[in-house]
Amino acid sequence: MSFVAGLVIGVVFGVALIVVFVRSENARSKQRSHLATIIAAFARMTVEDSRKLLSPELYPSWVVFSQRQKLTWLNIQLEKIWPYVNEAASELIKANVEPILEQYRPVILASLTFSKFTLGTVAPQFTGVSIIEDGSEGITMELEMQWDGNPNIILDIKTYVGVALPVQVKNIGFTGIFRLIFRPLVDEFPCFGAVCFSLRQKKKLDFTLKVIGGDISTIPGLADAIENTIRDAVEDSITWPVRKVIPILPGDYSELELKPMGTLEVKLVQAKELTNKDIIGKSDPFALLYVRPLRDRMKKSRTINNQLSPVWNEHFEFIVEDASTQHLVVKIYDDEGLQSAELIGCAQIQLSELQPGKVKDVWLKLVKDLEIQRDNKNRGQVHLELLYIPNGMENSFTNPFAQKFSMTSLEKVFKIEAEGKDVIENGGETNKRREVIVRGVLVVTVISAEDLAPTDLIGKPDPFVVLTMKKTELKDKTRVVNNCLNPVWNQTYDFVVEDGLHDMLILEVWDHDTFGKDYMGRCILTLTRVLMEGEYTDRFPLDGVKSGILKLHLKRIPQPVYRG
Repeated sequence: MSFVAGLVIGVVFGVALIVVFVRSENARSKQRSHLATIIAAFARMTVEDSRKLLSPELYPSWVVFSQRQKLTWLNIQLEKIWPYVNEAASELIKANVEPILEQYRPVILASLTFSKFTLGTVAPQFTGVSIIEDGSEGITMELEMQWDGNPNIILDIKTYVGVALPVQVKNIGFTGIFRLIFRPLVDEFPCFGAVCFSLRQKKKLDFTLKVIGGDISTIPGLADAIENTIRDAVEDSITWPVRKVIPILPGDYSELELKPMGTLEVKLVQAKELTNKDIIGKSDPFALLYVRPLRDRMKKSRTINNQLSPVWNEHFEFIVEDASTQHLVVKIYDDEGLQSAELIGCAQIQLSELQPGKVKDVWLKLVKDLEIQRDNKNRGQVHLELLYIPNGMENSFTNPFAQKFSMTSLEKVFKIEAEGKDVIENGGETNKRREVIVRGVLVVTVISAEDLAPTDLIGKPDPFVVLTMKKTELKDKTRVVNNCLNPVWNQTYDFVVEDGLHDMLILEVWDHDTFGKDYMGRCILTLTRVLMEGEYTDRFPLDGVKSGILKLHLKRIPQPVYRG
């Protein structure tokens, strides 16, 4: 008996040891796997990643030393040769910037030229360097530079009334990143054919203006006009994607020069939940959009008065020179009439996120500053539709933003008749050619709604949907579904659409009451997607309420109507 008891105890003890051993091995295996994952993640980290994780006092001294060591020799050499660099660079900058100053010269001035231009005796300091892997057959280097110099820059300003003002540009503080591109690589010394240089990023540019022997404030608005002109000149003359090409070896380097690479089509649809900047009433928002911040390339929307959820549905077009680095910036302002407009919020999207030839529908969150992302305040959102078309792709797909969609069919007929293209001479007899007007019918099926927000204190709402075409103001509505937060309608409506680019479908959900109706949210749809896809089903969140989703089916049926 004791033998059996001992055997049982031994077996149980052995099994227990095996279980403990297996669990221990599994735990160690998981630890090793977890540790391997962490090590692999550290292996992929860049210096910038580590700086985000570690504060400066915890950053290893040898890493800081190695990064600085790379640039110390460059700064020492630059200080030695700075007098010669100053002379050559001053002449180069003056020759390149002066024509652009004239181009952006304020209308109140007769001329704007440099009488003196030297960069001073203080050399800039390079604080960082990196090599960019962009897949090109060359070497791209970026140098971060800081300069608090003592330049001697004097602008000769003449007004139309004969007043001459020498204006000195003082207290310049600059921080930015310069890009150097060595292309193409060759087997002949110095191993590259040309070098391109550009201001890749302008982090800070501060300066003051002072009239020599006078006060610049005596002419109202002059200081702001000159400052804006200088900033525009810097942006247009040297800021990326602008680049200056310096041939080193004989050859054709036209491919390195700045040229349009494609077109960005932007539809500014709407914004919602904008911050109210007015004490009385609501803000009067308008949008400013640009790819390059040059005055002649910026696009401005119309102003929507007294509205925090404006609907614009406006179309803009931008030239793209480098889709890999450029981005679209949207700034929403409150129009203050004669006073300066007040910024409500801004947003940006990298063009590299866009798939060429495919429309991207996005809602962008508005922030206070694009550089400093520490603002958690809700400033609203802006709704965009974006389409990037590289050069050469124009004929390979249907562009919903093309001119043929932006013109109504009736306008197209008038245009054709005005140009005489519908008249055919046949044996001395003039005959009208049979014209085909393509009219689209938008078929909308309101399928159902989900999770509607309750509006009644007692019982559930009685929801129905009002459908409105914005351009033609055609309306229809569904039946009322009583006492329901998840109604099902399955009702279909047809709308004739003449202008798919500029029309919109607005759907509003209401609660039917005996003595009126209560608002339960809305969704606004452009017709871009149905133009592209022809037919689709999707679920759309309702704006202006806590919850609610509307399920719809949309289909476009082209209908040819003959004139003859």
